[in-house]
Amino acid sequence: MTAVEEKPARLISGPGMLLVWFYGVMVVGAVSRSAYQIGTDFQRAPLAYALSAVAGVVYGFITYTLVRGGETARRAALVCCAAELAGVLIVGTWTLVDRSAFPDATVWSDYGMGYVFIPVLLPLSALYWLRKARAGAVTR
Repeated sequence: MTAVEEKPARLISGPGMLLVWFYGVMVVGAVSRSAYQIGTDFQRAPLAYALSAVAGVVYGFITYTLVRGGETARRAALVCCAAELAGVLIVGTWTLVDRSAFPDATVWSDYGMGYVFIPVLLPLSALYWLRKARAGAVTR
């Protein structure tokens, strides 16, 4: 007898595929922007550039968990999306309250205004989708 392996529930069916696409675009945008800024002028705004790099890593991890699928990945993505939303709200508010703290913008500055507010809308959408996609709700 061979053990039957159960495939993890898919998180990228329907709206989940759109989330993967948007997160993939944000990975490229945040990582390329921060890599350029860190490589050319890090001393100008180290906090802003480091936060953009962190955002890129978070986006990458969320993309990976969505593609990976399964309940563990869904839970990890939920935690990361909640942390992402908290980061966007904290940094967004911070940039409005104290402009001098960020001499240059981050991905999350002004709630993601430089990215058409996708940084604040994306975690909200993902949190909704991931809660809806509880174990077994989204299948192959």
